[in-house]
Amino acid sequence: MYEKLAKKYGMTIEQAKANTKNVVQMARNAGLVFNMDTVILTNTFDAHRLTMFAKTKGIMKEMTERLLRAYFTDSKHIGDPATLAQLAEEAGLDREEAEQVLAGSDFADEVRADEQLAQQYRITGVPFFLINKKYALSGAQPPDMIVQALQKIIAEDEITVLNDSGGMSCDDDGCEIPKK
Repeated sequence: MYEKLAKKYGMTIEQAKANTKNVVQMARNAGLVFNMDTVILTNTFDAHRLTMFAKTKGIMKEMTERLLRAYFTDSKHIGDPATLAQLAEEAGLDREEAEQVLAGSDFADEVRADEQLAQQYRITGVPFFLINKKYALSGAQPPDMIVQALQKIIAEDEITVLNDSGGMSCDDDGCEIPKK
């Protein structure tokens, strides 16, 4: 894990270990357990396809949470189809349907489109928060940093009415013409 991170982000192994230690501590502060020393590095493309399938069934959140726990906490091999089918069932999907998805190429286009969008936004890791397609927060951040960023975004994106002349106002019930 540390060698891969060091190579990906152009840092030393010691820096990768320090960064990982910070992530593990932030996870712990949020009530999560990350076992980074035993994570199984793998291609997660099929896990992403399975998540897209779960989206069609209304349980994308449950599938995502199960995959993340399997990867970061349980050190499961989430590139293995049998493991993915089991996780899908645990998340509430029909195992046979999940196995069919994994055996084919369903949802590959959707995942590739997400990958292309990530490249356009220069996303290289997770978590990554994109707000209003304009503001980005990259990496695990403490809650107060996220709050500060959102407050700044709200302040900068606040709507300013340039000509509040009391003109006609409309809503779902029709328009109201101002009285003179």
